[in-house]
Amino acid sequence: MLEGGIQMAVGTKGDQYTKEIIKRILEEGCLDNDPRPKYSDGTPAHTLSVNHGMCTYDLSKGESPLITLRPIATKAAISEILWIYQQESNDLVTFDELLGKNTWDTDHKINNWWEEWAIRDKNGNYELNDKGHPTIGACYGETIRRHDLVKELLKGLKENPDGRRHIISMWQVDDFKDLHGLKPCAFQTVWNVRHGSDNNDYLDMCLFQRSSDFLTAGCINQVQYVILQHLIARHIGMTPGRFTWFYDNIQIYDRHMEQAKEMLNRECIDCNPKIEINPEKLDFYDIKPEDIKIVDYPREKVKTKNPQLKFDLGI
Repeated sequence: MLEGGIQMAVGTKGDQYTKEIIKRILEEGCLDNDPRPKYSDGTPAHTLSVNHGMCTYDLSKGESPLITLRPIATKAAISEILWIYQQESNDLVTFDELLGKNTWDTDHKINNWWEEWAIRDKNGNYELNDKGHPTIGACYGETIRRHDLVKELLKGLKENPDGRRHIISMWQVDDFKDLHGLKPCAFQTVWNVRHGSDNNDYLDMCLFQRSSDFLTAGCINQVQYVILQHLIARHIGMTPGRFTWFYDNIQIYDRHMEQAKEMLNRECIDCNPKIEINPEKLDFYDIKPEDIKIVDYPREKVKTKNPQLKFDLGI
């Protein structure tokens, strides 16, 4: 039995945390008065939210944030985390290509949710970069590139593994002075090496997220950063250890309340999902989306038992 009396005989640790958080938001949440986001029909997108919390997983023991309460688009999640941290890109065409799409070359369209955050001129047309592609401006991958954040992390972990200053922060205020589509939500990671009593060196990581649209992206963000942790650990020759997700404000949109109740009442599926990376790929910058697999996750069973839910997005 979990906190609050929720019954759960099976499921991942991510399932357990998800039900606890949904229950907390529905019982304790604060409704905002003047939200920034709007739905596609122009209606203000209000949220019910709570402040401060954490979820923690020991990856070396097989604990996972992946959930079975609804299907999760893991392939897109993998492409997105590589787009930001490996490709160091803000180019929406580059992201589409990672997703296996190339519609820009044929009809100049973008087929991913980041298109909503593309930089546009006063007439609503894309502002194009020197490749003639739309971008999300000076944020996310562009910030990683500008400040060499991943390269500095890899160098620091190799040269000074016991250091306590291994930090990637995308909250770079000077970058916000340039055009950008969205200030980063999952904005900071802190990395530490732990020398285990079993003679293994473990790479632990904390993710700090200022804001989380929980039902749509809470699981996805956690899974993405667990994958990133695996990739960085692979590059420096260590074992992925503890992953902890700290959230500041976590929300459910007012048009997602019925979906929240549905997920709370769904039965989880017993499984033990794992991340597998092509053993021939050791260098962080050589790994492609197809080199990363999530195995022992009953995707078809999840789709059948706990089918996808529709969520209106607040932009």
